[in-house]
Amino acid sequence: MVQTNPVPKLFQPVQVGDLTLNHRVVLAPLTRLRANDKHVHGDMAVRYYGQRASVPGTLLITEATYIAPWAGSISVHAPGVWSDDQVAAWKRVADAVHSKGSYIFMQIWAIGRATDPAELAKDGDYPYIAPSAVPLAGSDVAPRPMTVAEIQQHIDGFVTAAKSAVFRAGFDGVEVHSAHGYLLDQFLQDSTNKRTDDYGGSVENKARFPLAVIDAVTKAIGEKRTAVRISPWSAWNDVGVADQIPTFTYFVSRLAQDHPNLAYLSIVEPGLSAGEDKAIEEGETNDFIRKLWLPRTLISAGRYTRESAIQKAEETGELIAFGRRFLSNPDLPFRLRNNLPLTKWSRDVYYTPEDPHGYIDYTTYDGKL
Repeated sequence: MVQTNPVPKLFQPVQVGDLTLNHRVVLAPLTRLRANDKHVHGDMAVRYYGQRASVPGTLLITEATYIAPWAGSISVHAPGVWSDDQVAAWKRVADAVHSKGSYIFMQIWAIGRATDPAELAKDGDYPYIAPSAVPLAGSDVAPRPMTVAEIQQHIDGFVTAAKSAVFRAGFDGVEVHSAHGYLLDQFLQDSTNKRTDDYGGSVENKARFPLAVIDAVTKAIGEKRTAVRISPWSAWNDVGVADQIPTFTYFVSRLAQDHPNLAYLSIVEPGLSAGEDKAIEEGETNDFIRKLWLPRTLISAGRYTRESAIQKAEETGELIAFGRRFLSNPDLPFRLRNNLPLTKWSRDVYYTPEDPHGYIDYTTYDGKL
């Protein structure tokens, strides 16, 4: 009798919300700064995402997208989703992805203390605000603590952005960005949340605002179209404490209890802080999150190779998000399945505004894109 090797789980179909993917290889959210100075994407983004949708049944997660002009800024070249022009541009992206038989979620974010005030000023006279008056490392400019009204404004802003992404631009869902030291994550972190009101102090209070955002977004677009990203061990934007487990145990437990039908939970593995690698410290592990969340749909990202991704998917059934490798290999699911050589990425062209180089000039293995 002929023995056949079973297809690894990484390359088997999986359900995400109401979507049936053909495999578990996901495009991680990657800031690339290719929008114009009005935060509007053009033809390059349509091509970029369309290229990475070339293997049918792939899930793509977009770069982080501003919910509103007042929600902070790191660059005028990061995209937004509040103006008609921005939404129309994103609809072209979604249509391109769907035409290839793939799917796309928009990652939506607010910036808080990670804002560059000079970039924010280019969009208007908006305040530099955050949970508390804690400046970024190396800066002598501290943000103003947010009022309760401004917290509610941001909750409403996330809802409007989610509805625009799904109902106007035609996205399959949104991923709420609560990672890497941006606004929602800042509320969760002891190092950046010094509040003494209902939004600071206890773990329950620190999680109040992020949970309220997720509650409101799920009510607006549905749980199966809503996802959340967290990064318990990231040191980006100088957040983090020695023991993240109590805070994130509470946060993930509440997600599981309150929103068991979320499309997915996305976690960043130890050893990765946004776009930078970092040393993995003793005790840093996301296994406690897996125990809380699985068998619900889980996506993890962080320095995976083909071998480690296959192993992790076999062990847990989770999906694996690739950033740098997907950046430089638009047909990555095909290459991984067939164990084909991968093209190396170039960090020099990660964040070059409106530049096609290192963005849409990587080809598929057959050289057709």
